[in-house]
Amino acid sequence: MADLHIIAGIRTPFCRLGSEFDGLSADDLGRHACTSLLLRTGIDPGFIDEVIFGCVAQPADAANVARVIALRSGIPEHVPAATVHRNCASGMEAITTAHQRMMAGLGDLFLVGGAESMSSVPMMFSHASALKFGELAKAKTAGQRVMAMAGFKPRDFKPRVGLQLGLTDPYSGMIMGDTAEVLAREYHITREMQDAFAAESHSKALAARDKLAEEIAPVHLPGSAVVKDNGIREDSTPERLAKLRPIFDRQTGSVTAGNSSQITDGAVALLVGSEDAVNRLGIEPLGRLTGYAYSGCDPARMGLGPVHAIALARQLTGFSPEDADLVEINEAFAAQVLAVLAALKNPVKTGHELHPVEIPHEILNRRGGAIALGHPVGATGARLVLTALHQLRETGGHRALATLCVGGGQGAALWLERN
Repeated sequence: MADLHIIAGIRTPFCRLGSEFDGLSADDLGRHACTSLLLRTGIDPGFIDEVIFGCVAQPADAANVARVIALRSGIPEHVPAATVHRNCASGMEAITTAHQRMMAGLGDLFLVGGAESMSSVPMMFSHASALKFGELAKAKTAGQRVMAMAGFKPRDFKPRVGLQLGLTDPYSGMIMGDTAEVLAREYHITREMQDAFAAESHSKALAARDKLAEEIAPVHLPGSAVVKDNGIREDSTPERLAKLRPIFDRQTGSVTAGNSSQITDGAVALLVGSEDAVNRLGIEPLGRLTGYAYSGCDPARMGLGPVHAIALARQLTGFSPEDADLVEINEAFAAQVLAVLAALKNPVKTGHELHPVEIPHEILNRRGGAIALGHPVGATGARLVLTALHQLRETGGHRALATLCVGGGQGAALWLERN
């Protein structure tokens, strides 16, 4: 299998729901990331064979948001674009789809990534309410309008929260936080363990803020510029986190807003391609994709997705976690990451022949993770790849594993190497 080279990459800052990026759409954020990358690399956009972007909450007013991002970024009209969706792994799906296109001979230079505006996820009305609004819209006379309005009841004006619906798995009926509670119970992960992990995510991100800045292109807004991630807290300690109440299982639960990933807006853009493309452009790549796997698992235990994907990737590539100089596991929830680490130590419990492995603390999420940085779901997979490759360059390491769980019961694992 020919490697896919990650030639260059950039991302916007990641900003909490309803903060600096409130009012910016997914295509706004994607455009910021793409134009910044094109400016930094100086490549002719006409050289790009296709644009592939991940997005989960795709905007209703920007169908095939990858195409909108491409055109708004100055990519020529003849360059096609496709939006991909694998929930939390959508940013990784964009990268691996580019690899598959390359292997099929359908291009050798791609602009990929992910964009998500979780602040823009709409409120929705029930189907019954929508029918009543439809009748009101069709009314032509005053009498017809009065009759249509008389059919409304107070419950018709109660919206359904789109973000909550999107974070709930329709198969298991469980919101994502409930799946983390399942893992916390099954793997005996205490509230104290989760809060300690969450506080450390913030402290790592604080210590790495200058390094994280190398990934980021500022976003200029009227009267201000957003230059850094705004979810990192300087005052996050286990003691402070212990004061927060559980938000999913309020009686006996341990998952809180403080030990969960932040709901976030942001975008990532990567320029990827074949070795021939690298030679043509004359740009030293950040690294390359050498193998990957996606795997399904029980939706009620979706947080164990990385274990299943890592096991499958080992069959396909021969690599297992001890071959990595650093590991990035997306921090959907502290309980979820801790459960993955526990399951890797005892893989028989998940039904895999992967030999037991313990990921050293010092190589895991060295710059913090989604608990501190945020989790714009369509972009996170691409962010993990970008962050891992920057760290390989910083440390002189050779190989990295980037993995995450996927809502609905899947996992993704990508193996990366520095040139």
